[in-house]
Amino acid sequence: MWFIALKLLCMRINEKLASAINNQVTAELEAAMVYLQMSYILEDMSLTGMASWMKKQHEEELDHSQQFAQHLLDRGYTPQIGDIAPPKVDVSSAVDAFEAALAHEQKVTAMIREIAVLSDSLQDFESRPFLDEFLQEQIEEESSVEEILDRLKLAGEGLGTIIMDGELGKR
Repeated sequence: MWFIALKLLCMRINEKLASAINNQVTAELEAAMVYLQMSYILEDMSLTGMASWMKKQHEEELDHSQQFAQHLLDRGYTPQIGDIAPPKVDVSSAVDAFEAALAHEQKVTAMIREIAVLSDSLQDFESRPFLDEFLQEQIEEESSVEEILDRLKLAGEGLGTIIMDGELGKR
């Protein structure tokens, strides 16, 4: 019996780290809303492939939120979703949308990096593999969006954007 109590005590997460990860749960939900809003804007621009790409990003962000929440639950902490404001997305072109997506991904990367630094400072070795997976994924996310953005800028408005729209719709 004492072994189970000791194990639970060791697996519990530091309150400060739990709070930071809990904030990430909310941030991932906010990111999902940003991507969903951008999908609506792109759909309205008749860029249905890009809208579909943004909807897939929306779904990924929801999944990320759930993964952060599950990590907290597994460590004895009940997640609490924070306040989420409606997204303010002001884009008027495909390039604008992907510049906004890149900025948002960079913001998320910085937040996860800060959580990793906190985890290290608290010697929370149990959280590091989990956080490392997200840091690696953020490298891929930023790279993917940067590539799309570069290609959109090269393609220019008009036919190039339509071709890119078709490609992104295949995701």
